[in-house]
Amino acid sequence: MAVTEPAPVALPPAHEGILRRQALRESAARTYARSLPIVPVRARGMTIEGADGRRYLDCLSGAGTLALGHNHPVVLEAIRKVIDSGAPLHVLDLATPVKDAFTTELFSTLPRELADDARVQFCGPAGTDAVEAALKLVRVASGRSGLLAFTGAYHGMTAGALAASGGATDVGVTRLPFPHTYRCPFGAGGEHGAELAARWTEYLLDDPKGGVPAPAGMILEPVQGEGGVNPAPDGWMRRMREITQERSIALIADEVQTGVGRTGTFWAVEHSGVVPDVMVLSKAIGGSLPLAVIVYRSALDLWRPGAHAGTFRGNQLAMAAGAATLAYVRENQLAERAGTLGARMLARLQALSADHPSIGDVRGRGLMIGIELVDPEAEPLTVTDEKRSAPPPDPALAAAVQQECLHRGLIVEVGGRHSAVVRLLPPLTLTDEQAVAVVDRLADALRAAERSPYRRAAAGQTR
Repeated sequence: MAVTEPAPVALPPAHEGILRRQALRESAARTYARSLPIVPVRARGMTIEGADGRRYLDCLSGAGTLALGHNHPVVLEAIRKVIDSGAPLHVLDLATPVKDAFTTELFSTLPRELADDARVQFCGPAGTDAVEAALKLVRVASGRSGLLAFTGAYHGMTAGALAASGGATDVGVTRLPFPHTYRCPFGAGGEHGAELAARWTEYLLDDPKGGVPAPAGMILEPVQGEGGVNPAPDGWMRRMREITQERSIALIADEVQTGVGRTGTFWAVEHSGVVPDVMVLSKAIGGSLPLAVIVYRSALDLWRPGAHAGTFRGNQLAMAAGAATLAYVRENQLAERAGTLGARMLARLQALSADHPSIGDVRGRGLMIGIELVDPEAEPLTVTDEKRSAPPPDPALAAAVQQECLHRGLIVEVGGRHSAVVRLLPPLTLTDEQAVAVVDRLADALRAAERSPYRRAAAGQTR
């Protein structure tokens, strides 16, 4: 009897093996990999190609890190130039021509009042370390330990940065209300809601029985990113500057995600004309490589040598890539371009709400855009929501939209207090055609997600 050879077994694609090994080897703390199960192998501009051959438009941009998109020619050339020069790649905090060029370019972009009297501290390579440095600096300079932060904030994952973020518990940070038009804590919204938030801040600081430790600084984001893409009203920003100046409290602007043209001005504080005492910078300033700094008024420069250090605070490749990125954004007026294109995208997304009651709010500034998805048939979450007819957020729908976007070759992020805000952070090099494609794919994904049985089942489990 003849022996029959077994039928060949089809091997799984290589990318599936990579994803499986990642799930087995990496920690449970991994995040993006869970909702974006792709294996990038090539990227250029806004386009990513996965190991499976599929192409995606990347509206995450390294959580805002890639101002010029992936592998921009000016960034690659800057990196190659340093490597080919034979310059040392690790120098601690020694002076180098590369660092000098980066610092010069950085200072040329800062608000003039700050740049004319600024100091810069190079920190560990993540934004959270720069936040730690800023908090340490203002405490040393003032001799006080208190800190003012805002609801919905996100400043990083190290201890001090987490303590100042919105989800912190059992910390010595005074939490103040951040103005929110759609879900205003005072049930007012708009300018009136922002005025009430400012008035409460002022009242609490001046109340001898308010229980507020003497504050060394106030830290805020000009646009809250992880908090749900909530732009701070310009008038409210100016009030915070007045309140802090009158009480000798250092104002710290966290521009880690909003900086380098993202919101339509080079730095988001420029919308309001506010000049902070400290600016925390990371993400895009490294041109896709790890880099973080704080810049601050020279009067605060009172710490001792070694008061804040880090082995990798002299990242030469990141400084070269960062200087090239800053110069390219400045010379090509990409901040202004982001403002124009972002306003166009916002208008198209807001127009979708007429046919989609599940779109509760569309908001943002420049190319930092958020779409809050809601369940219009459910009861409001709070009394203030009920007064302003704001339905409860729908995180299940947002997750379904993200997956439907991925099926259509579009990478988006989900965030906000209830993970119900679909976030768009495209590169500043986004073309008109790509902007149209992003909105078209997102609209199609929303229609599909609203009909999805999986989404309906998931929604039932969360309530």
